[in-house]
Amino acid sequence: MEFIHSREYLGKGDAVELESDVPCNFMLTDDQNFSLYKDGEVFGYYGGHYASFPVRISAPYPGEWNITVDTPDGKTGFRYNLRVVR
Repeated sequence: MEFIHSREYLGKGDAVELESDVPCNFMLTDDQNFSLYKDGEVFGYYGGHYASFPVRISAPYPGEWNITVDTPDGKTGFRYNLRVVR
């Protein structure tokens, strides 16, 4: 599985905004759930599948967050832009 990933400290209410030219899954996870995601296990996350952009996901509490973008076909060759909004 291919995905785009970054890790960022977010304060409560900080948001991550995504622009993409294809429908994709956009998620915020803590470290434990990111590990489950990478292992193909059931995991918890904030976000979902989006086809209309821009999309913002706000951090529910402060901490280190894994920001992940993937596509249903598992490809990463698409145009996107991620930015943190504080």
